[in-house]
Amino acid sequence: MPDLTIEDLGAAGDGIARLDGRTVFVPGALPGERVRAELTGKRGDAAVAAVEAVLTPSPDRVTPPCPHFPACGGCALQHWADAPYADWKRAKLAEALARAGFADAPLGPLARTPPATRRRADLALRRGPGGAVLIGFHERGGQAVTDLATCAVLDPRLVALLDPLRAVLKRVPALKRQGSAVVNLLETGPDLLLRTDGVLEAPARILLAEFAAAQGIPRIAWAQNDGPPETAAQLGLVAIRLGDVLVAPPPGAFLQASPAGEAAIVAAVLAGLPERLPARAAIADLFAGNGTLSLPLAQRARVTAFEGAAESVAALAAAAGKAGAKVQAVRRDLDRQPLTPKDLQGFAAVVLDPPYAGAPAQVALLAKAIIPRLIYVSCNPAALARDAQALGRGGWRVVSATPVDQFLWSPHLESVVVFGR
Repeated sequence: MPDLTIEDLGAAGDGIARLDGRTVFVPGALPGERVRAELTGKRGDAAVAAVEAVLTPSPDRVTPPCPHFPACGGCALQHWADAPYADWKRAKLAEALARAGFADAPLGPLARTPPATRRRADLALRRGPGGAVLIGFHERGGQAVTDLATCAVLDPRLVALLDPLRAVLKRVPALKRQGSAVVNLLETGPDLLLRTDGVLEAPARILLAEFAAAQGIPRIAWAQNDGPPETAAQLGLVAIRLGDVLVAPPPGAFLQASPAGEAAIVAAVLAGLPERLPARAAIADLFAGNGTLSLPLAQRARVTAFEGAAESVAALAAAAGKAGAKVQAVRRDLDRQPLTPKDLQGFAAVVLDPPYAGAPAQVALLAKAIIPRLIYVSCNPAALARDAQALGRGGWRVVSATPVDQFLWSPHLESVVVFGR
């Protein structure tokens, strides 16, 4: 059982040590600490070790606010003091841009998300002994589920649903062994998408409708495994406000995880637009989703919103049409059919908010496009570094970069990077 000195923190929030010239990842350890650890496995060419004892604790080690830490995989860094944690988060963006060739990129302050404000969660479901149901996030580094009694990051209104949801799912045979519950907290209340490994029969649909009425849930959708969702119970309208427009999102829709995170991203995107937009300026919003950015952008210019998911395009088109917003929603799979430089002619700015893997095919063409401004919203520093490097080769420079800590106490970082010619 070796003693290790933690030299740094890795991208996943694990301590990094060296043992006989080999990298060792040590979850739960902080920079500067001396720990006694047991080697437990491998991660690529590196070893992984579990802390048995902290021999020399960091002065920045604090008491975690959640009783489920560190087992729950939802958080990785609750044991780290706020100031060094925030510095580390901000540095992740600086490091990503430096790897892309923008070592001197102007970096703004870290936009913060308060505890207990996360409005979206993808929760694992497990059928346990005696038919009991476990609901929570996967344990760190494994598939076991931490059965949540509380949560320091979720909105309390979502935490309050956990026990009632356990109780009703215990009586739902469609959950045989495992499933998931995606819950979005909308203006109209919680919106729930259940995925189970069995078929949802009529008696269980009645149970879910009664549960929805008791908990103030306007819609519960259901799908078997990865199949398409269908409405299991609908007791009212569903709506979320994006910009100044109410949108009825599809079941399980991707939303920014917190109101504060969304507000910070929208503010950085709007601030990144050219200072003077022509009277009839047009903006292209790529990977537009349900209109999180399209609808605020439409307050500044006409917007063409490109999105591959048909249900999101329909939701955005319906909302924009009803509100008279200057948004044209277009269905287009940008991974398979990216926009060409010719397609982008005439746009005063292009905004793209790609999925976690980034958008290498689209970015390769954006690198060649002659447009005044490009605003990249990233949820993955590694993908950003790769895509930004391609833009740099195309002659783009970084105008501004804003790090956004939307997933509190996790290693995840979002950012808004504004590029100009």
